[in-house]
Amino acid sequence: MTPTTALLAAGTAPSPLWYATRAGGTVALVLLTATVALGIAVGGRHTPRTVARFEVTNLHRNLAFLTLVFLALHIVTAVLDTFVHLGWWITLVPFTSGYRTLWLGLGTVAFDLLLAVTLTSATAGLRLRIGQRRWKAIHWLAYGSWPVAVFHAAGTGTDTRQPLQLALYALCLGVVVLAVWWRLFRAGPGHATVRLAAGAATLAVPLALVAFLHVGPLAPGWSHRAEAPAGATATASASPAHARTAGPTNEVTR
Repeated sequence: MTPTTALLAAGTAPSPLWYATRAGGTVALVLLTATVALGIAVGGRHTPRTVARFEVTNLHRNLAFLTLVFLALHIVTAVLDTFVHLGWWITLVPFTSGYRTLWLGLGTVAFDLLLAVTLTSATAGLRLRIGQRRWKAIHWLAYGSWPVAVFHAAGTGTDTRQPLQLALYALCLGVVVLAVWWRLFRAGPGHATVRLAAGAATLAVPLALVAFLHVGPLAPGWSHRAEAPAGATATASASPAHARTAGPTNEVTR
């Protein structure tokens, strides 16, 4: 490799911030999956008899806290990376980014949902003020944030094509599906319609993701099709930084 070629390669290679963004997002997704699965499987009256309820509660809270820590790392490094100037406002206001508007917007939606749960769970006094029923309704937003986060990761993640990343998505989906089915099994007889609807909805998420992966990230040219609006794509294409690629597929790495 000549000195000129080495300099060009160094200039187009992903920065350490990019690797931190991808690592933080991946770990946050795994931790969110564990948090959601634990909350579903042992929530309500179904705490394991061999484990005290406060131990399960503490584990659930610690997993949620770690999720937010790695999610913060994911967001901060993404904003600080100069490959695309995202701006801090997109961390709270969804679908305002000129780069991959939909897929980054889904990540913002998931973060906003988790933030609402965190703020309303910060103190016991606030929980009492808003009422247990309202707090539970807000707390369920965490479960809604999980499929949104999965589609955000699959849609904007530049390593979605990698076998290990696909296996990770499959593992996350499998864990949550099993947790829901375990909860429905432990619920016993009754409410057959509600249980059937919950089981069907749980299956709908992995089926929708498989269909999306087939026509989206795993299809040729997804990196360019994922970018929106068209003006942002054209601007990015004209930038030297846009030459960064993800190996032999020549897919843009962001």
